[in-house]
Amino acid sequence: MDNAAINDTDLQLPEYELGIRETVEEAVRDASAAFNIFRDISFSLRKKIIANIRLSLAKQTRFLAGMAVAETGFGRIEDKILKCGLVIEKTPGVEGRAYKPTAAYFGDYGVTFLNGAPFGIIAAITPSTNPAATIINNSITMLSAGNVVVFHVHPHAGKVSTTAVMLINKAILEAGCPVNLIYSIKATTHDTSRQIMTHPDVKLLVVTGGPDVVKSAMTSGKRTIAAGPGNPPVIVDETADIEEAGECIVKGASFDNNVLCIAEKEVFVVDSVTEALKQEMQKYNAYELSPAELEKITNLVFLEKDGVKCVNRKYIGKDAAIIAGDAGITVPAETRLLFGEANFGHPLVQHEQLMPVLPLVRVRDWQQAMDFALKAEHGFHHSAMIHSTNIERVMVVAKLMNVSIFVENGHSLSGLGFEGEGYTSMTIAGPTGEGITGPWTFVRQRRFVMQDAFRGALGSLPHG
Repeated sequence: MDNAAINDTDLQLPEYELGIRETVEEAVRDASAAFNIFRDISFSLRKKIIANIRLSLAKQTRFLAGMAVAETGFGRIEDKILKCGLVIEKTPGVEGRAYKPTAAYFGDYGVTFLNGAPFGIIAAITPSTNPAATIINNSITMLSAGNVVVFHVHPHAGKVSTTAVMLINKAILEAGCPVNLIYSIKATTHDTSRQIMTHPDVKLLVVTGGPDVVKSAMTSGKRTIAAGPGNPPVIVDETADIEEAGECIVKGASFDNNVLCIAEKEVFVVDSVTEALKQEMQKYNAYELSPAELEKITNLVFLEKDGVKCVNRKYIGKDAAIIAGDAGITVPAETRLLFGEANFGHPLVQHEQLMPVLPLVRVRDWQQAMDFALKAEHGFHHSAMIHSTNIERVMVVAKLMNVSIFVENGHSLSGLGFEGEGYTSMTIAGPTGEGITGPWTFVRQRRFVMQDAFRGALGSLPHG
């Protein structure tokens, strides 16, 4: 499938009033009224709402993927379709453990339960790199936990984001809910961001974005769950299955043109297997850059501002062939990934670039690879990968990296449950430590004490 834009006429859009408001104050006001209704509806209706969101949005993945690429210029339609499908299918919902008591204490005085209760209104700040997928994912988890949501969407992805909000609300109403449960603002700015972060009726901030917005949220005075930047390293040692490693690295690093924060960003490979790894990568539509070509690419995709290297936003999420062509390099049209050897201090190694350009660093042994990987990850506690058949090394690296997602002998996508086990999320809270978020993340802990109830119940239960 190519990256051609998809016309709005491909889908009958719902009315614009479905959750879209002119101001932050209007959005929060209506969300507050909706929460007063939502918290009293039956649990069976909540289950029906989540089921209908999954069913309805599954029919619109191609439309939303095409709209996202057309508006933002980031990524690949076919990969965004898969990403939306992933969050629709594998985002945990009402079956999540937010609804099960986390503990129950029986004794002479009765029983005490610990369980989750909704925060109320959550303000969710979403990115331009994964707009529709993040909104779908956040909606399922946050509504499943009993909250309502006001989305503050990235202005560079405003159209696709507000469309996703409307489509989800349409599914909510069709399921029998009397009100919209998610909201957004027509035009977002730095000022609306500040307003929503400081609004007294917003009880929780959830941020999926870059370091600046994460910092703003965490200094707002409100409880914040923050999914911040990453720079995931890959280690390949001499014991690795090199054929598997080559395929996995290309697949993960090239998926959606590397805009996922979990994607492989730099590779540290033991010298003795470097050439073999490069040969395997080239089998999967990866193009090796010569040193001169790597320099051309670097000069293209990095700008210098006040003496500091920063990523040229123009090339975020662009196809490898487009980036190469703008640097004066001819590569096959089917090229998925550009890669080349670099030293540890190279900008491509040290900066999260969010494009299909991957630096490889030769190292003398796995210990040096681990040392470099720890430094390049910058303590973000986000994601890391290793290809090795030495389980002791794997365990040492996993412990020292201390990241939210650690993948052994697989591509980064498996860390989100794509061709891997487990549930998924587009909000990976590294800075605040929650990791892969789910409904249980978006509840406050409540202690429910039933004095004199069920006294001695535990003693009457059989042992063994």
